[in-house]
Amino acid sequence: MSDWIGAFLEAMYAEQDAAENTLKSYRADLLEFQEHLSNAKLDFATAERHNVEDYLISLETRGLAESTRARRLSSVKQLYRFAFEEGLRQDNPAQQIKGPRKKRHLPKILSEADVDRLLQGAVHTGRNPFDRTRNTCLMQLLYATGMRVTELVSLPDGAVRGNPEMVLVRGKGGKERLVPLSPPAKMAIAAWLEMRDAKQEIARIAGKPNSRFLFPSGGKLGHLTRIRFYTLVKEIAVISGVSPATVTPHTLRHAFATHLLAGGADLRVIQMLLGHADVATTEIYTHVLDENLKKLVMQHHPLAKQRKT
Repeated sequence: MSDWIGAFLEAMYAEQDAAENTLKSYRADLLEFQEHLSNAKLDFATAERHNVEDYLISLETRGLAESTRARRLSSVKQLYRFAFEEGLRQDNPAQQIKGPRKKRHLPKILSEADVDRLLQGAVHTGRNPFDRTRNTCLMQLLYATGMRVTELVSLPDGAVRGNPEMVLVRGKGGKERLVPLSPPAKMAIAAWLEMRDAKQEIARIAGKPNSRFLFPSGGKLGHLTRIRFYTLVKEIAVISGVSPATVTPHTLRHAFATHLLAGGADLRVIQMLLGHADVATTEIYTHVLDENLKKLVMQHHPLAKQRKT
């Protein structure tokens, strides 16, 4: 069964240019399905439709969320589709199985006022001028570009050198896109590069290699981690007076898209800036605006208010 998983992952990488995190997710899902079959003295080649259905029932019994169950079924389906196409099986036992539909939740968004408070808060968050300058750059870049967290923390310093008008972002599956930089973001980058480079020069003199990342770190990855940035955003929210429960790096990405749409930007342009493969993913932001408009009408329109008798 391990050979099946290995071959499937190689195909996903070679043919669909799947991202590393996507491949890790597939591997984890399929290893769990493999364990389930092994306990029943079965394998990928001998499992039938009812065995796959038993697996889904076991996931539900364990209380896993619908979204998690749907994702794991998708992994199993893709494995068997691959096996059928490669001639490893003459049938696809998972083809006709329908899993739970993932509920589509509207993303939480921040008001423009809240974002302004966060950007100002970043200027005052940190133990020293170095940290505060870095934090300011991180937040300005995130809101100016709508980058995913991984894209931001792993951004190479070469992408922003030379005072560019746009930054080249490498997204999911290695796909690249250009995103414009706002004047405040460009100023924050320039200030950060000056401090960053000075510290890198001190490290170079001490015999340490320079980092290729815009936000270097001494950890294994060589750059600021997603988890550290997540906690950093929470710290900035506290200092800014914005509820930390409403703020994550991803809500700032949502704010970028929603504020652009509210300002009249074309949906296709927002799709390109966010790096969405399908415009249907981007359309969720139109629903957010619709919901906000409904709330405004219900709160302020005189006919929406119940008259006192």
